[in-house]
Amino acid sequence: MEDRAIYITAFDRKRLTKLISDSVNNSNKVYLNELAKELERAKEVAPQDIPEDVITMNSKIRLLDAESEEEMEYTLVFPADADLKNHKISILAPIGTALIGYRVGDTIEWKVPRGIRKIKVKEILYQPEAAGDYHL
Repeated sequence: MEDRAIYITAFDRKRLTKLISDSVNNSNKVYLNELAKELERAKEVAPQDIPEDVITMNSKIRLLDAESEEEMEYTLVFPADADLKNHKISILAPIGTALIGYRVGDTIEWKVPRGIRKIKVKEILYQPEAAGDYHL
């Protein structure tokens, strides 16, 4: 993952840090480590100061697969709320960990078994902080 400004609220930092500490024996250690690195460098801001074009927890986003040109919509959620049938992707899924903190217009690259996958952030359809929903 590239260096970029990541914004996070104290509420989300606390919940994500607890998720990491509670998941020490989890099989998703690689993604937990990546998430921990992202949190270490994240700038903590008040919910009302999160830019509206930044992906935060519980944001619903429209993505574009650079290879297939397929558009997808996902909501970035905590593992307990993950539900692929309803397009809710866990922060601990490979793409979930990669999404946090990216902005509209950014291209995300991450490793998958078949190589590198590239997805562009097309639109944020819902961001809790922009909607005034500060404690989802």
